[in-house]
Amino acid sequence: MSNADMEAIVIEGGKGPASALRVARIARPEAGPGQILIAVKAAGVNRPDLLQRLGFYPPPPGAPVTLGLEVAGEVVEGAGRWRTGDHVCALLGGGGYAGFAVADGRHALPIPPGLDFTQAASLPETVFTVFANVFEHGALKAGETFMVHGATSGIGVTAIQMAKSAGATVIATARGAKKAAEALGLGADISVDVTGEDFAAVAAAHGGVDVILDMVAGDYFPKNLDALKTGGRLVHIAALGGGKVELPIAQMMQKRLIITGSTLRPRSADEKARLASAVERVVWPWVAEGKIKCVVDRAFPLAEAAQAHEWLEGGAHIGKVVLTL
Repeated sequence: MSNADMEAIVIEGGKGPASALRVARIARPEAGPGQILIAVKAAGVNRPDLLQRLGFYPPPPGAPVTLGLEVAGEVVEGAGRWRTGDHVCALLGGGGYAGFAVADGRHALPIPPGLDFTQAASLPETVFTVFANVFEHGALKAGETFMVHGATSGIGVTAIQMAKSAGATVIATARGAKKAAEALGLGADISVDVTGEDFAAVAAAHGGVDVILDMVAGDYFPKNLDALKTGGRLVHIAALGGGKVELPIAQMMQKRLIITGSTLRPRSADEKARLASAVERVVWPWVAEGKIKCVVDRAFPLAEAAQAHEWLEGGAHIGKVVLTL
């Protein structure tokens, strides 16, 4: 292997099942102006990776076709505030499942004290997503009530802890008693096992909720509207239960609801830089103080990326799945 090569995970045939993932030698990326080159020590595995592998979520223009939206590692070529040898975690447009990755220097953050590379790699994608959607689009404030679906997913465990750190009351929903119990252990005030309880009824019994973070949509949508207080905000980040819903306009008007949503990956570099700065200012102190813990369900060696994808697809995980190098 030459100095210009590296080990990376590629998708055999361009798309396919988890078994299409394999190790290959590819060219090492080169950092451009304002970019840093990171020797990757760990990379987060996220649902958008699964969608990209299946051919449903192509990388934005200019991004690597290699999977991987977040990494932690050591800077080998610095830029801006970063110097060779700095330990960072970073949000990427792609390319994290590899020995080296290039990141916009503004999208990297220092690894919080006490965290190792595996823990740090679990942070960027979920923290940026939760901050943008819950605290910016959802405008969650201290003293309000927050509901999150998929409570034991990577997004869910992060959302619970960030909302609690901000002073909100948290209602978490999950499928199954075990996952509902795990949500309470992560700090949720109320946990709903949706296999046996109606989350809208639980919300109503506790006075309704101000903000909902939803990755399900589908038949959750009318229940979400029922669960919200007057002036409530419903924020969508995925539609695992179906992307087309029927909106009762009268109910939305009467309750003065805000229904919104967003994706992270297609945002501009400047917008991601703004988010990174806000996350470092607001969220990083919570991590340093131990209010937010990195919940890594399982770490797989890079060569076992296929098994990591299969594990995430199986849905038994609590928190994040990470690849290590």
